[in-house]
Amino acid sequence: MSKVDMSVSLAGVKMKNPVVVASGTFGFGREYGAFYDLSELGGICCKGLTLHPREGNPPPRIAETPMGILNSVGLQNPGVDAFIAQELPELRRHELAVIANISGNTPEEYGIMCEKLSRAGVDMIEVNISCPNVKAGGMAYGTRPELAAEVTRVAKEHSAVPVMVKLSPNVTDIVEIAKAVEGAGADAVSLINTLRGMRIDVNTRRPILRMNTGGLSGPAVLPVAVRMVWETAGAVSTPILGMGGVARGEDAAELMLAGASAVAVGTACFADPYAPLKVRDGLEKIAAAQGLSRISQLCGAVRAWQVE
Repeated sequence: MSKVDMSVSLAGVKMKNPVVVASGTFGFGREYGAFYDLSELGGICCKGLTLHPREGNPPPRIAETPMGILNSVGLQNPGVDAFIAQELPELRRHELAVIANISGNTPEEYGIMCEKLSRAGVDMIEVNISCPNVKAGGMAYGTRPELAAEVTRVAKEHSAVPVMVKLSPNVTDIVEIAKAVEGAGADAVSLINTLRGMRIDVNTRRPILRMNTGGLSGPAVLPVAVRMVWETAGAVSTPILGMGGVARGEDAAELMLAGASAVAVGTACFADPYAPLKVRDGLEKIAAAQGLSRISQLCGAVRAWQVE
């Protein structure tokens, strides 16, 4: 039996292991709960919530790619009030960290949701800043440091629980955004969100997705995620939840070595509901084989080459 201590702490939120499931890939856990006890997980980043219910984008809104998927679901969700009334009580029955993911059109919406969710008893709030900012002409909060900082400040002012900001990879310099949200008080950052992509049906000559473009996730984005986590970890002191293409213990170990305190499994769940548990067990085997006593010893332990 392994003697590796798998517990970790993410911005003060204690988890029995470093594996959580990524927002948008696990719903609110009910369906996956039919396969195993959700308490096996370190935590769950719930499906993205908005202040009011959303029906999402018209189909087709999912397209396969050679090494992942494109999605343009459009934040379909029941709204924050329905989540608190109908989903949160069931999640609280399990021994895992409950992380609510929120998206808003204005800073005020983020503030309202943070107040509601922190009062309702979630463990952490993940603020998705990769959504349109109506007041800024459609510009995503996550692509401009000053807007990212503004949303972070509002979220912190209205939240009684740790605030984690989810960063977009669709930027010139992710470190600039990470520094901005750290300066505004973020307790943690999560990265990466999906990369913007597109596929076209060569016969109809139309994009496969009804919204033309979508977010690319899956194994193809892992090297980008590792690089961005490494760059971010070297620039800020806030803890990092690493994600992007994690399907095996080795993938998770790469992100932790790059600087992540914990990791999220997303797209892999669609092909294998047990993927998060396999990632957890794979991580434990790697740590045991390397003689580690705690999984947290992997965090930031990469021995990067010195480049002249």
